[in-house]
Amino acid sequence: MRIIVHNAKCQGHARCWAQAPDIFKLDDDGYILPGDIQVAEGEQLLASQGARSCPERALEVDRTSAARFEPAAMHPRTGEA
Repeated sequence: MRIIVHNAKCQGHARCWAQAPDIFKLDDDGYILPGDIQVAEGEQLLASQGARSCPERALEVDRTSAARFEPAAMHPRTGEA
């Protein structure tokens, strides 16, 4: 899972950081740092809660990124059991 960061929408409320300070990194003024965030397994619930807590919707949860890296797990080859 990854969190897509829309920096232009961030208003510095820091609600994401309040939910998950180890996942969401802020600058000195309280704005989310640029760049998408790769979320480690086991931190997905906190990351999702942090993203949803943003009143400006500056954070978007992308759950499809894991499927891109493991296509064989999603679609086994014909003839495999």
